[in-house]
This record gives sequence, structure tokens and C-alpha cells, in this order.
Amino acid sequence: MVIEAISPELDGGQIPIKRTLRERVVVEADVFGDGHDQVACALLWRATAKGEWQRAPMRPLVNDRWRGSFSVTSLGLYQYTIEGWVDHFRTWRADLRKRVDAGQDVDVELRAGAELVAAAAERAAGPGPGAGADPAATEGGSAAAAQLRRAALLLASAGTPAGERIAAALDEALSTLMAAHPDLRDASRYGRELAVTVDRELARFSAWYELFPRSTSGVAGRHGTFADVEKMLPYVGGMGFDILYMPPIHPIGRTFRKGPNNSLDPRPEDPGSPWAIGNETGGHTAIHPELGTPAQFRHLVKVARERKLEIALDIAFQASPDHPWVTEHPSWFKHRPDGAIRYAENPPKKYQDIYPFDFESEDWRGLWEGLKGVFEHWAGEGVRVFRVDNPHTKPFGFWAWLIPELRRQWPELIFLAEAFTRPKVMYRLAKLGFTQSYTYFAWRNLKWELEEYFTELTRTNLVDYFRPSLWPNTPDILTEPLQQGTRATFIARLVLAGTLGASYGVYGPAFELMEHLPREHGGEEYLASEKYEIRAWDLARADSLAPLLARLNRIRRENPALQHNRSLQFHRIDNDRLIAYSKRSVGGVPVEPALSPEAAAARRDEMKASGGRGAAPATRRPEPDNLVLVVVNLDREATHSGWLDLPLQELGLDPSRPYELHDLLADAHYTWNGHWNYVELNPHLLPAHVFRVEQQR
Repeated sequence: MVIEAISPELDGGQIPIKRTLRERVVVEADVFGDGHDQVACALLWRATAKGEWQRAPMRPLVNDRWRGSFSVTSLGLYQYTIEGWVDHFRTWRADLRKRVDAGQDVDVELRAGAELVAAAAERAAGPGPGAGADPAATEGGSAAAAQLRRAALLLASAGTPAGERIAAALDEALSTLMAAHPDLRDASRYGRELAVTVDRELARFSAWYELFPRSTSGVAGRHGTFADVEKMLPYVGGMGFDILYMPPIHPIGRTFRKGPNNSLDPRPEDPGSPWAIGNETGGHTAIHPELGTPAQFRHLVKVARERKLEIALDIAFQASPDHPWVTEHPSWFKHRPDGAIRYAENPPKKYQDIYPFDFESEDWRGLWEGLKGVFEHWAGEGVRVFRVDNPHTKPFGFWAWLIPELRRQWPELIFLAEAFTRPKVMYRLAKLGFTQSYTYFAWRNLKWELEEYFTELTRTNLVDYFRPSLWPNTPDILTEPLQQGTRATFIARLVLAGTLGASYGVYGPAFELMEHLPREHGGEEYLASEKYEIRAWDLARADSLAPLLARLNRIRRENPALQHNRSLQFHRIDNDRLIAYSKRSVGGVPVEPALSPEAAAARRDEMKASGGRGAAPATRRPEPDNLVLVVVNLDREATHSGWLDLPLQELGLDPSRPYELHDLLADAHYTWNGHWNYVELNPHLLPAHVFRVEQQR
């Protein structure tokens, strides 16, 4: 048997694909043999920790292509592979039908078939009950064996009318029984066992909110505390976010401390940058004294979790000149020819308050273990989500070792890579285990840029391992469109982030309060950046976008189509300032645009047979079919209109009947007919539609 062109398979099986709990892993392969014999194949899978291979029959598509699937129901690693064999019974059955149609005498052929069925009866009976045998399986096997024996006797019975014997041979029930007990003595197995990393659903679908805990007191100049952050939880949770992410919470160095706007002459009261980690009170496992105590941090994590929020911490592997490791482990840092430790640079930028670690030092093993201990410490404090600063400046081998080591103890960990670097480097980090990644979304503003970039992210094999997290802004990134300060731009970028991607985030309260002044013309740094000073935010401002954030997050939760990236499909609209796209799910499962209506229906049947996303029907209610259509005006000033062309059949809609659109942002209703329909968006009112599309069956 030939088994090839398996999909998904990454880098010759060296890299696991990624799925989340209760998702189905759909596997396809070319499976064929020589000659005219019919073949069969099965998908084999197992949770690595459990070890027992499970089997599921694969069904033929076209041109020797086969498909099968299985559900992942536990965190950690799964393995899968494919087994193929010559199906002698199906080959015999197909030849028998031809002989019968030709009016030939088939007595000898029926007796040959009886031998095949009798052999299957022996396989169904098995070796007999023994220690540890499953009584239900033994009973089922015995029942199947009895049915197969009766069928074999009937096929071999020369005294039974030929028509009755032929009908029994071609009966679908017998074919099903035979398929359940195949002859695998000469089966071929694919040469590799492929892997799946299974994460929590939060790894695939999540909304992040970033804030600086020191700016949560609400009083200008007063340092915030963990207790103040706790008071913010109803605000963040009320907007529907899943993850509250805080920049480093460690003691901050004093040597070369940066002042407001990254100045080199700080005042005594200036707090410095949280990324200049460490002073005499501790380093990466210590807490800034003004934020609170370890007990207060644990309480924050606990209270947040009770409110359905996860606390995410920033892990930045760098140190201030005052970090304890500088004196305890000087070999962990790079030194200049004059013996001084080299500070961090990203020319032309200089970071005099930061020392990078030397991953090529002679004591690299000690350094690696020390950095691993940082994650272990905070995981021990209850943190399960980490944003990792600049992982692309650390060795690939370090992450390839570290992430599996940590996930062995905490398989629920989530790692967000802050890697604004070359695409292949970003993708490699994802292959090495990073759960999500920042993207170039912030700098993709034109229609063609967005369509080209997100087609790459969702229509290539990137979708199997690279999970984009879309951020319109970060403390480091205030893009030129946002600097214009128009409400329409902020709303448009928010809607794009929250609907193009299943995971997105905002740096707030700067985002909802539309902070837009840059430090200098042509740059992307904020004026009065929180990276260097404490801010007091007026969260009650009348023009805040907080209500819109809450509405968008509610829309995302209520529409399963928006919780995946695989179904993203762009649609033709005759205006380059308008972008239109849809996402669709059937039973909670994304329907990829490449699927024909027939294939989508087959996928629907497959999901119904498995009880939704793989859970037992008794424990998980099937989700409704869901189609969301988004249209965004990319012009912050002018009203734009256009005619939108929808491929109705591909989207599961009947072209001959009208369909209803509910604009979930504006709570408006429309009725459309046919493929082409008119859209108009005034950015001064609302620059986007987020339609839920429905058609009565």
C-alpha cells in the first residue's frame, strides 16, 4: 500500500500541529495500491499519556484521497498515523456484482466469499475472554461473530436458492460488519507517527486587555497596587475580556533609570521602566514593593479567576544593572573588551538601563535552568498565561527545550510571543511551542494588505500551528492611522482585530480613551508613555469606547463562527475603501472556504454523528450553524458605498430566497436578495457592520 500526502503534516512530521480541547483533527491522505483491488484505511490516534491506539475508518473522497477525523479531549500531546490494506471482501463483493449483472453462475464465487466471512467471524470472536477483558466488548464481538458465522453458512449453502445467497452477499449490513473486522495481516502503516499539541480553548479564542498596574490608583502620581488592580477587575471583566495582562511586576533598577518620554535625566520620584528588571530587593521572581506582597498577588490571581479572568504576566529575559544576578552570575551577561557588561541596543535605539543575557556563555546550562525557574516560580503562584518579551532574540534551542519542559508539569500553560520580526522567525517560534503570536496586523491598513496577509495566515498550513493575536496598539506601537485620533479609526481597527482573528488584544485604557499623541513626528512611541511614568486614567469619560468593546466581545462569544480563523473568506465589493469578509461554522466547527456545499454537508453529518466538537451528546449541546459577515469602511473621514457579491451557495444560503441580516453593532435589521447587495457606511456614525446572516429553513 502507498500512503502519502498526509494533511496536516508539518516539516515531515517533526513539528506538532495545534488544536484545542474538543476540536476534531481532520486528516486526509492519498492511499492506494497496485492492480484493481479495492483498498481501505483507518486513522489511528492516541493520547500519548494513555498509550492505547484508537481506530476510525477513513472514507474515500476522490482520486484515491481519504479523510478521517478524531476528537481531542485532554490537554497535552496526541499522536496519529494511518494504516491501509487491501480490502479483499469489498474487492470480492464488487466483482460478484459484475458477475451477477452479466448473468454468470456465481456459486463458486459465493463459496469463496463464505471463506472470507468465516475468517472475519474468527477475528470478531477474538482470543476469548481473559484477565482484564472488557465484558461489553467481548459480548459485542461475540454477537458480531455469530452474525458473521450465519452469513458464511448461508453463502456456502448450495441448497439455498442463488437469489437469496446473492442478496445476503450484497447486503449493506454484512458489508458494515466486515468493515468492522478487517484482515490486517498485510496492512501497511505510514512510516511516521505525527503529533498534535492540545491546548485550552483560550489558546484559540481569547480577548486580552493590557494595563500597567502602577497606573490603577486613579490618582495622579500615586503608585497603584494589586488591590487597585482588583478594583479594576469588574471594569475589565465587564467589557468581556478573558485575559488581563500586566507588564513586568518586578523591582525596577535605579542605574541609568529612564525618565518621562525615555529621557536620560530622571527625577528622584520617576518610577523607571518595568522592563529594567531587578534591584537590591530582588529580580525576576520578586515583586515591586509598591505593588504589594506575594500573598496579595496570589489573592489577585484568585479573585480574577473567580471573575472568569486570567492574569497574564510579562516575562522579559533581561536585567537592570542592579539585578542580583549581575553580581551572583556575571558570566550570564555579555562583556565588552574593557570588561564592562554590554547594555542592550537595537540600533539606533539604546537601552542603557538593560543588560541582555548571554545565551552563549560558558555557563549557558546554569542560565537556562535559572530562566526556567522564573516560569516555574510564577506558575507556582497560579499564573498560567505568559506574554514573552522578544523571544526571537533568544536561541531557538532554548525555547525548544524550555516549553515542553514546562508543559509536562502544566499542560494548560499559554505562551504569547511578542516577536515583531521576520515572518519565518515568527513562524519558527510557533513551531517550537509558542501558543499565540503578535502579528503585523497593526501595520496592515489598506484593503489589499489585509486580504493578502490574512489569506496567508488562514489559507496555508500556517493555520495548523500559528495562532495570530491581533493588537491595534501596544505600549510600544501607536501607528500613524491611530495618531490621527479619529473615533472612526479606533472603531474600525477594533472591529478588524476582533473579527479577522479569533484572538485579539488592546493596550488600555489608552485604546478605549483613544490616546493618540506620539512622542515625536514619524515615531510610534506615545507621548507621556506609561513605560516611563505613572498615569491616571478617567475611565468614566463620556466618549470612552468601553461600551463598544463590551458589545464586540459579547458578539464574539455569542457567534461561534468568530471563534476560529479557518473559515475566513474575503468577498468582492466594488470599492477599495470597503473590505468585506465572512466566517462560518456548522455545529460549532469552522467551514473552510475551499469546501464545496456537498463537502460542507458531509462535514456537518460527520460532526452530528460525533456529537458536536467531539464531546458526548449528553454532555454538550450542539451549537447552531452560524454565519457572520463583516464590512468595514477603511476611510476615517468619508462615507463609502459599494455593491457586495456573496457566494450564497458556498455560504449555505439558498440563492432563490431572501435572507436576513442583523447588524449586531448597530442592532439594525436588513433583508437581502440574491448575490449582489448595496452597502453604505458613514464613519462618523459607525464605520463597520457586523452582520449575523440567517435564512429560515
